[in-house]
Amino acid sequence: MSSLREELWVGDALLIADIQNDFLTGGVLGVKEGDEILPVLRGYIDRFQSRGLPIFLSQDWHPPNHCSFREQGGPWPIHCVAGTTGALPPLSFPIPKTATIIHKATLPDKEAYSAFQDTPLHRHLQAAGIKRLFIGGLATDYCVLNTVRDARVLGYHVCLLTDAIRAVNVAWEDGRKAEEAMIRLGAIPTRLEGLVA
Repeated sequence: MSSLREELWVGDALLIADIQNDFLTGGVLGVKEGDEILPVLRGYIDRFQSRGLPIFLSQDWHPPNHCSFREQGGPWPIHCVAGTTGALPPLSFPIPKTATIIHKATLPDKEAYSAFQDTPLHRHLQAAGIKRLFIGGLATDYCVLNTVRDARVLGYHVCLLTDAIRAVNVAWEDGRKAEEAMIRLGAIPTRLEGLVA
């Protein structure tokens, strides 16, 4: 899959989904090869910081009795409980002081894979005059897919960071199918080396 050369402009923002210990190696829901995208995401962060452009990071921030947990009848083990080590990013992935953290899936009885669902993200982006989102993180087939879908519905242009996403792949090729779905929605495949410095 080829990617286009993209130049950063005022009106662009970086949105990184769910870089949290529970989704990385050793975590209760560790995404295979998820750790591999951390250096790439740091490269994107450096590019956006050097241009003074906004950076947003979404995080699952679940209550202990969240509906997605198996104990509550959901599909997943207990993960990313608000304030726990599992819900935090690894020490190897320092969050810029200027970044805005978006907590999602904070209500016990509502799942929220999208960073837009029941969060102030859209208001933040509107206030900052953001027109285009560069979206990467974990996981391709859940939070990235749903965030991209909502971003497109809300009218944002989207660049999908294909070198900075990894999939859960509960079913074979879920990740590939999710990428194809996002591109069909209008997301532009983008890689770090294709981002004009």
